[in-house]
Amino acid sequence: MAYILRATAANGDVRLFAAITTDMVEEARKIHNLSPTASAALGRFITAASMMGVMLKGEKDTLTLTMNGGGPLGNLVAVSNSKGNVKAYVSHPEVDLPLNEKGKLDVGGAVGRNGFLNVVKDLGLREPYVGQVPIRTGEIGDDIAYYFTVSEQVPSAVALGVLVDTDISVKAAGGLIVQMMPGANEFLADIITFRLQEIPPLSQLIAEGKSGEDILNMLFDDMDLKIYEKIECKYECDCSRERVERALIALGREELNRLYEEEDRIELQCHFCNTKYVFEKEEIKNMIENL
Repeated sequence: MAYILRATAANGDVRLFAAITTDMVEEARKIHNLSPTASAALGRFITAASMMGVMLKGEKDTLTLTMNGGGPLGNLVAVSNSKGNVKAYVSHPEVDLPLNEKGKLDVGGAVGRNGFLNVVKDLGLREPYVGQVPIRTGEIGDDIAYYFTVSEQVPSAVALGVLVDTDISVKAAGGLIVQMMPGANEFLADIITFRLQEIPPLSQLIAEGKSGEDILNMLFDDMDLKIYEKIECKYECDCSRERVERALIALGREELNRLYEEEDRIELQCHFCNTKYVFEKEEIKNMIENL
């Protein structure tokens, strides 16, 4: 079970989100047949999107994260809702790089550093909120923290981790977002930064069986830690045959006529879950007649 904890510390001066997303990331790995490097990259991306999703206030609000640093993985895309459920894909799931100089999966090299991280929030208004920052490291956690600090003016620390097992399954995945609220003591931020640097990697703690509660207590047990909510989340694609049919109809009569004349059938595949939808010639004809 994947879940996110919503908490505060230091009398509300610090806002916290802790996520255990092993099952969610493993589901994505199986759907997209991800290499170890792609699992680490997309897994971190999914974990961040899920935590950012539960920050949304409206039940129908959605958040879309996109990132392309010019590296061999290409585009990373993740869409989350206010329940923390996520769907995602990466352009080149097969890309796998040698370990970096620290002996870790080279996420930064696979993502690249020449591009942008984009955050789009659909809050049910006429225009969505769009934020964009240049990619700094390609390691994803640093880039998400930079987005929060620069685009939303909320000083933040973001830790994301994915541990891939020897059989290339996902052994552990999770994340932590720590945000300083307005008026918080700067000295407090220094203490938290030091503690985050001193603890073992998140993925190691999760692989050892530590829960989200354990990790938060390890960091903030002496800081008036209050855990308010535990939100179960999952990898979930909301595509359907009806939605794909509506997208086809939206192409218009002229394009549908062209497809009817040139194709015996149309086969479309969802980027997020790889489900294939086949529309026979007669069905295309019906769409044209119903326009």
